[in-house]
Amino acid sequence: MQILKQFQGRSQYESSIDRRLRSSACGPVTVSVILNFLNVPLSRVPVNKLYKFLGTTQIGLFSWRLVHRLQKLLGTDWDVRKCSVSEALQELESGRPVAAKFDKWLSFKWSGQYEFDYHWVPVIGYAKNADDVILTIHDNGSPTNPSTVRFVSYRKNQEVLSFVKIAPVSKFKGH
Repeated sequence: MQILKQFQGRSQYESSIDRRLRSSACGPVTVSVILNFLNVPLSRVPVNKLYKFLGTTQIGLFSWRLVHRLQKLLGTDWDVRKCSVSEALQELESGRPVAAKFDKWLSFKWSGQYEFDYHWVPVIGYAKNADDVILTIHDNGSPTNPSTVRFVSYRKNQEVLSFVKIAPVSKFKGH
């Protein structure tokens, strides 16, 4: 099992986050903890400001907006983009967490039984078995539960799951 043990999660319901933003702060919290893990200076920006910088709304954070705005904030030394599950696993193997979005609403999969209806989380590890990939996520909590590590089936959730990688651009241009 590949897992980033030193990863520090955070609850989107903690008192430092504006009460009015908490229910839709999963995207900015996910970005914040990933940037903190990667030791990016932008990680020191409070979640309330990151919420605005990323263009988050009361219904959440669109993937395309996260990619566009975060790429602009981080600059050309960073690669911020949607990626496949295999690329996400490669990022984890390289020691970097990946942002994952569960979204049954915009994927029009309203009747399925998924881990979340809509939620951004950092993926911090995985394990493969014969017919599935079990993702290790750091859930950003709920009004009644703190953030916690959870294990979710990729196969069960793949219809509503997308990934965003946040990685430094390699400076090495070898042959």
